[in-house]
Amino acid sequence: MTNNDLEKRLVLKGTTTIGVVCKDGVILASDTRVTMGFYVAHKHGKKIYKIDDHIGMTIAGSVADAQRTVDIVTANAQLYKINMNRPMPVNSAARIIANLLFSTRYVPFLAQVLVGGVDDTGPHVFSLDPFGSLTEEKCVATGSGSPIAYGVLEDQYKEDMSVEELLPIIAKAVGSAMKRDAASGDSFNIAVIDGNGYRELTDKEKKKLLHN
Repeated sequence: MTNNDLEKRLVLKGTTTIGVVCKDGVILASDTRVTMGFYVAHKHGKKIYKIDDHIGMTIAGSVADAQRTVDIVTANAQLYKINMNRPMPVNSAARIIANLLFSTRYVPFLAQVLVGGVDDTGPHVFSLDPFGSLTEEKCVATGSGSPIAYGVLEDQYKEDMSVEELLPIIAKAVGSAMKRDAASGDSFNIAVIDGNGYRELTDKEKKKLLHN
């Protein structure tokens, strides 16, 4: 099996995760279904994590590998803040993950992640594959539900939109993927990172977005 074959199998394994850059922040979103092949292992799995007050990340792929990646970058972000007396830049957090994934490329961490946040240079979203490739994106989706989510995002996303304007679009994109992709479903989570820090939407807020 080639690296490309392995990466395709990982990306299409399950999950829908989304990261978008807004003019005043970043939105991260995911469904909550955890699958093992055709078996639904968990209906309310956590796929969005807070790294620091200004950085979050989404995970897809092997749960153990992805959670290990979260632990490593979270610890490094806290150490950076203690040593440098300032928050870690978003691109530095993404680079740490890229270096980690690249260093294990021969026995890779089966994880594809999105890193998003706001720092002194503005809002950023980075996409990383299991081998450490790092790209900065304005609007990106990963996982088996990503083709469906992109159908909504490509039609309605614009770079100059605000968080408030984009939230209903992101909810629609995740909701569409949950309806059409068997490996995505049950419910979804959305996190907003802006000048006020990291915040996950409440169940009431998410229901209101879907209703609208």
